[in-house]
Amino acid sequence: MANELKTSEHGTDTLAPSPRAEKPLARIQAVPWLIVILLLAATAWLGWRAFGPSELGDPLATSLVAFEEQNELTVFSAQLAPVVSSTDSRFFGAIESRQIAVIPARVDYKVDLSVVDASRLTWDEAEETLRVQLPALAVGRPNLDEAQAQYLREGIWISRDAQDKLTRENTRTAERLATQQAANPVLMNLARSAARTAIGQNLAIPLEVAGYGDVTVYVRFDGEPAPAELR
Repeated sequence: MANELKTSEHGTDTLAPSPRAEKPLARIQAVPWLIVILLLAATAWLGWRAFGPSELGDPLATSLVAFEEQNELTVFSAQLAPVVSSTDSRFFGAIESRQIAVIPARVDYKVDLSVVDASRLTWDEAEETLRVQLPALAVGRPNLDEAQAQYLREGIWISRDAQDKLTRENTRTAERLATQQAANPVLMNLARSAARTAIGQNLAIPLEVAGYGDVTVYVRFDGEPAPAELR
């Protein structure tokens, strides 16, 4: 018999459900939850197959993708202020003039990523390390801010032609001097350090997202004897 007759404390008879009747009901209520769990498990499995690290692919190809959008990367900029001077002589030396100028200049340091291919990348799977060899750092042409330049002129009389000549000469000299200053070893080392940081982040982050974990990136430039470590 599915139900048993019970008498309550008030003397009324009630039907009490049999324990055996509760089990099928519990199984029926659990079916929707089981379906949801199975669907979630199937979705997770499909996502793992599609995007998970079970098949990470070629780490070098993943790294090269990070370079595709950046043919040239500016890694550092230096603000310089070369002090230059020029002289002018007219009327057989009777009238001489001199102009001293302080012309602010910005110099950008760039890395040409268009030449970086698989031959410049080395992947060590055991150590989870990527080694990159970059082309030599390129120093850009100085960008002179002549609107912010300061001039000091000396001479009894300076004609317009003389002033234009002095300014042109100072501009050429300032550009040449800024290029020389930008090649200073201290600035070059700062630029290389900034390049290693930028390149390391551009490579480590995509590899981590792809499932390679905390990858170590070593970056060196052409002509450097040993790699420099960068996380």
